[in-house]
Amino acid sequence: MSATATHTGELALIYQMMEHLGIEPAAGVLPHLGLKYLIAHRRCEGCVSKQACQNWLDDQPAASFFAPRFCPNARTLFELVVDSNVASPVTDAGRVVHS
Repeated sequence: MSATATHTGELALIYQMMEHLGIEPAAGVLPHLGLKYLIAHRRCEGCVSKQACQNWLDDQPAASFFAPRFCPNARTLFELVVDSNVASPVTDAGRVVHS
């Protein structure tokens, strides 16, 4: 089951974004990542660009490494992407590989 299927409401966007970037949403329970996840959730709640976010997610054909510039979580999400304990392996073609 995908992360988007398990979460509803406005916060579903943060889970969609994480999934799109190859970030494991459940890794937020890890002590060294919990604060980053909490901050990302709070920023997403207060974000005024929800429609732009949804449009960006809808228009992206494949996995990305970067959130859009308008995203208040862009830096935090990038940090989570590069954390080897969180990001999924990526092939040369740039597609996320799930084991």
